[in-house]
Amino acid sequence: MTTKKVSYFYNPDVGNFHYGTGHPMKPHRLSVIHSLVLKYGLHNKMSIYRPYKASVHDMCRFHSDEYIDFLQRVTPQNIQAFTKHLSHYNVGDDCPVFYGLFDFCSMYTGASLEGAMKLNNNHCDIAINWSGGLHHAKKFEASGFCYVNDIVIGILELLKYHARVLYIDIDVHHGDGVQEAFYLTDRVMTVSFHKYGNYFFPGTGDMYEIGAETGRYYSVNVPFKEGIDDVSYFQVFKPVISNVMEFYNPTAIVLQCGADSLAGDRLGCFSLSTKGHGECVKFVKDLNVPTLVVGGGGYTLRNVARCWTYETSLLIDEEISNELPYTEYLEFFAPDFSLHPEVVTRQENANSRQYLEAITKYVYDNLKMCQHSPSVQMHDVPPDAIHEDEKIKEEENPDVRISQDLEDKMVDAKNEFYDGDKDQDKPDEDL
Repeated sequence: MTTKKVSYFYNPDVGNFHYGTGHPMKPHRLSVIHSLVLKYGLHNKMSIYRPYKASVHDMCRFHSDEYIDFLQRVTPQNIQAFTKHLSHYNVGDDCPVFYGLFDFCSMYTGASLEGAMKLNNNHCDIAINWSGGLHHAKKFEASGFCYVNDIVIGILELLKYHARVLYIDIDVHHGDGVQEAFYLTDRVMTVSFHKYGNYFFPGTGDMYEIGAETGRYYSVNVPFKEGIDDVSYFQVFKPVISNVMEFYNPTAIVLQCGADSLAGDRLGCFSLSTKGHGECVKFVKDLNVPTLVVGGGGYTLRNVARCWTYETSLLIDEEISNELPYTEYLEFFAPDFSLHPEVVTRQENANSRQYLEAITKYVYDNLKMCQHSPSVQMHDVPPDAIHEDEKIKEEENPDVRISQDLEDKMVDAKNEFYDGDKDQDKPDEDL
């Protein structure tokens, strides 16, 4: 088996944003994940990039100009001046205005955009952006902790080179923003596995939502009840994705790995283990289609960090120890300090075997209605969203000896550290 070429996007500042006291969304989880990725040595098997920051123009490829202009201008200081805009753009309790809001959107969106570009140009087989996956954001408004829909913007970039893109969502919440964006087209098939019913957010994702017009049968929804476990989940996930591949035959995939579907999540109600969640990621990886992997929900910080670290290891085919390495965040993982803690289920699995079989059959019958894999007559491929020399550069600081941009371009020689047989500084044992 050939090992895939993996690109990993991380901005060291992305974990420093704060939605506000008591808010369940914690960007700090991204710093914790990155710290584990480094301590496990996973960075040695990937190309690591400080990602491009998305511009207003990039965001307006999906969102309305007025909405993005609002995000760029509003701050906690001047929020009074925007009172009438807040409800219009659905900004408030769930989607608060916090310090650096636009910068945060720019970082996570730019990483998904650059990941899509690297896949388009065959610079990698898998691109990972754990800061992305904000699947609820709509064209004209924020929703469910999401402001800019990096997934839609990444998919629009992939569509420049790919006739068919498949979107898979394993967050506990329905991927409504992405489904809505592509509801009328057969160029993108959206497949979402999520909790549905009892007024669970966002209230969409019924299995009868199947797309419309040209996009009829190209929206696939798998609505689960609470308490679903690894065995039941995979019993549906595997046949559904296998059938989607057979009938749709995508040439690129975007996988949203929301970790709020894990057992014990602060806002979720499923009972998946990190291994069960990872099994879905591994299954998609083994389809051997260029894939953009993004994060998403996940509100029990230690569980999100374990999950996405483990999934990073699966994506690069590297086995890692169940015992967590020492990092500055180790106390978060007490008392067991392990990668795969025992799953404590808070509720019974309300998904009967008959119910799961009925959903799977319904999805299969709809997929048979997709008579063909849509193709596109394209003459000119539009230019990439960003050119290497066009990356937004920070103003050179005359007081700094070396700029961040130059430092990022410097790659340490493989034999620079005590890392194995290739090391040249190792003392000679014979002396």
